[in-house]
Amino acid sequence: MLFAVLSLRWAILNVVKRWSNKKEERSSFYYMVKSIVNWFTIYGIIIYTLIHFRSSDWMFDALFTIGSEPVSIFLLIIAILIISLTNRLSNLVRSYVFPGVYKRYELDKGVRFTFDKAFHYLIMILAIIISLSTVGFELSALTVFAGVIGVGIGFGMQNIASNFISGIILLFERPIKVGDRVIVDDIIGDVERINMRATVIKTLDNEHIIVPNSYFLEEHVINRSYSDKVMRLVIPVGVAYGSDVPLVRNLLLQVAEDEAKVSPTVRKHPDPFVNFKEFGDSSLNFELFVWISNPEHVIRIKSNLNFRIDDIFREHNVEIPFPQRDLHLRSVDPAIVEKWKRE
Repeated sequence: MLFAVLSLRWAILNVVKRWSNKKEERSSFYYMVKSIVNWFTIYGIIIYTLIHFRSSDWMFDALFTIGSEPVSIFLLIIAILIISLTNRLSNLVRSYVFPGVYKRYELDKGVRFTFDKAFHYLIMILAIIISLSTVGFELSALTVFAGVIGVGIGFGMQNIASNFISGIILLFERPIKVGDRVIVDDIIGDVERINMRATVIKTLDNEHIIVPNSYFLEEHVINRSYSDKVMRLVIPVGVAYGSDVPLVRNLLLQVAEDEAKVSPTVRKHPDPFVNFKEFGDSSLNFELFVWISNPEHVIRIKSNLNFRIDDIFREHNVEIPFPQRDLHLRSVDPAIVEKWKRE
């Protein structure tokens, strides 16, 4: 029997492989069928083993009882099979069925992640309930279990419960979603995963930080991708007193225009703007406002603009000053003055 099952598996995979080569669809369809056949082979062998030993007493002897219901090895194997098969089915659907649906309806990455998680949790909860019922567990006892969990939450699981509930809120309300660029405690990063307890953020330095889900609902978080990825980039610039202010303004606008020509991320509308911010201690302070269409490129664009500003200021002899201080002495020892004169 085992030889027949393995031979059938080999035959099916070879037929599908040849058909996929002809249709040039091997990458997706072939691996989906291969996954299905492999797991049908494994579960088929397990089910065959159960059927083969169905007349054996040890398979059905009670190991323990739940209430008045005896629980045997057979029932435990069936319960485990239900959970395992459901998990595989969930992974199969999310890997090979849902991507086609997402592509057809052009759903964004955040919606896909939310739907995947919701589907997996729902189907696994149903599988666990069915498994418990299979081994004779009274579902009404879940109310007692829920009461015990409630007491545990009240005494020592507040943070875990808070983060768990916050994770559900994040998945459905979606104040942040996978792929968003966020700022958490002055750290810039992209949301990589939203788990049920914590969210994983990948920083610009390729480091991963784990943030409890409740943080996003209780603290101030900047989401640069919440509704519109277009953002304003501010470049502060200081020039020396006595500089030609209209020239400085024109040069900064020229910098923005030149960068927009080579970088599609820099937008021409809204127009770049130069703000004369203030008369500083050592410089005339300006701000160059530039709009970009993707916050993921903010560091590169800012660096490019700074390079261009330095080049164009050098070309037109516009000085970028360093901090200066004037020292006024009210009284000085005459001996020190004489020493300075001699030196």
